[in-house]
Amino acid sequence: MTTQITWIVEALDCKPTEGDLTDVVITAHWRCNGMFADTYGTVYGTCGFSQPGEPFTPYADLTQEQVLGWCWASGVDKAATEANIDQQIKDQIAPPVVTPPLPWSQA
Repeated sequence: MTTQITWIVEALDCKPTEGDLTDVVITAHWRCNGMFADTYGTVYGTCGFSQPGEPFTPYADLTQEQVLGWCWASGVDKAATEANIDQQIKDQIAPPVVTPPLPWSQA
C-alpha cells in the first residue's frame, strides 16, 4: 500500500513588528493529508517559533517548503506524522475494532 502524502501550511501567525523586522512568523498551522484509493487520513498541528530565522526571509518571499522545513526542524516529526496517516487509512480499510449488531436484535 502506497499512501499519497501532502503537507500543507494553512496559515501563519505573525508579529507585525519585532525590532526592525516586519511580519515575523511565530506560528505555522500545518496539515498533513494522506490518500489511498478512496480512503483518506489527516493530521493537523501548529508549530511555534521563538526567534526569526537567520538570515531573515521577508514574509512575501517565504515558500511553503521553507516553512515546512522550519516545522520539521522545530520538532514536528515528519516520519511519525506520515506513519499516523498510514495507520488511519489502514484502520479504515481493515478496522481493528468493529461493532456488529447484537445477536438478539433484528436488523
